[in-house]
Amino acid sequence: MKIIPVPALEDNYSYILIDDKSKEAAVIDPVEPIKILNVISQTGAKLSSVFVTHHHWDHTGRNIELPGLAVYGADARIPEINYVCKDHEEFKLGSLEITPLHTPCHTKGHVCYYVADPNTNEKALFSGEDMYCILFHIITKLPDDTWVYCGHEYTKKYLKVCATYKQITVPSTIGQEKLYNPFLRVNEQWL
Repeated sequence: MKIIPVPALEDNYSYILIDDKSKEAAVIDPVEPIKILNVISQTGAKLSSVFVTHHHWDHTGRNIELPGLAVYGADARIPEINYVCKDHEEFKLGSLEITPLHTPCHTKGHVCYYVADPNTNEKALFSGEDMYCILFHIITKLPDDTWVYCGHEYTKKYLKVCATYKQITVPSTIGQEKLYNPFLRVNEQWL
């Protein structure tokens, strides 16, 4: 599994997810398609899918510029959507196993994508928002070695809150987030 972060707008990230075995690719939240297509053209991968985390314009605003692709999401308000994900209903991107996790916090139709590579045992989670927004009872059950790729970089904004912790940045793992992300430590009495 190969993951390529593509910075977009002021603090967004889109991601290109490539199955190393089949060279099939998906893009997560493609707000700036020209950037995505330029990066894809350098990889030798074939873009087949769009995974959208939620309907906000800074995640979906340009889906129409990527015609002919499978567009996954959990909200009918997503432009060009042609596959509505059900919670925990697995599908594949090449050999990669994709599990949508409904996380209705930032928006009622927000979904995270948990990706497992059976060939390497690598795991990743893609969220349209940062870690504060993902439902605690879902995210903390994922394996600690799952890499987290969120849709916004709010590190500087949160440093005031997280001054006593390590600097948070993209990506991190679930295990790291459990250690120093105060939003995933809400069950600790001292916080």
